[in-house]
Amino acid sequence: MVLLEFLGKLLVGVLAMVAIAGWLFLDREQATAVPQRSWQRLREIAPHLSLLVGVLALNRVFRNLGQELSWMLGWNITGLIYTIEGDFVALVQVIATPPLTVFFSFVYLYGYVFLATFPVVAYWLLADADPIQRTLVAYALNYGIGLVFYTLFVAFGPRNLLPNTVQELLYTAYPQSQILTSTVNTNTNAFPSLHTSLSVTVALLARRTRDVYPGWYALSTGLAALVVVSTMYLGIHWATDVVAGALLAVASVRLADRYHDLPRVGELLPERTRVRTAERRND
Repeated sequence: MVLLEFLGKLLVGVLAMVAIAGWLFLDREQATAVPQRSWQRLREIAPHLSLLVGVLALNRVFRNLGQELSWMLGWNITGLIYTIEGDFVALVQVIATPPLTVFFSFVYLYGYVFLATFPVVAYWLLADADPIQRTLVAYALNYGIGLVFYTLFVAFGPRNLLPNTVQELLYTAYPQSQILTSTVNTNTNAFPSLHTSLSVTVALLARRTRDVYPGWYALSTGLAALVVVSTMYLGIHWATDVVAGALLAVASVRLADRYHDLPRVGELLPERTRVRTAERRND
């Protein structure tokens, strides 16, 4: 019941943010044309959306199984990460204040979900299906590649390894969020930071549509930076996780480009066959 109540508040908050951003950044004429293009757009993105849904389903199935495999492999890199950066996250938390904790907790929860959601709405409205197709594939790659890392490596976050020096600030501001985070994730999946990878992915893709949505490009870049900082400020991720997440974002965007540019089955057919197929559809 507590989880459903928290999810309800999160949903309402994110929808409000999407509505405000839509009012600020989106074209009203494009929005009114959505009903006429909906089925066409669904057909255009069906393979890409199916890929994302499939990867998310796989993530859910392997969430617990993957953790068991991680312990079987025994590749615990938590100590290595701590050797690399030491008490950096604890130093970040030196600036912690109650108002700042509330702010970064809001960014981590509401800002992150909004950041991942709004591009799908914005790119749906564009006449060109290319941006939304690449976005869906990039999201799928983030989750898919992330799942591989989470399965291969055991990596506890700084709040788990250093409870005496790193505080769990998120649960101070939003105690109910502990139920949500334990439902969708495990403590051993710190490397890489998926919050970072998805946020940076959104910012990288927003740069490509900055001529159409300049306001969204500015907002997404700034909000992505805040999400990245929030992961360390709240003691959830190491700086190493953040760097790995940023690299994952770059790789996901580039791989999404390659996937999108692959020739489709219809394009591989001889010209004469494609013409005959088109003629049959018109008959």
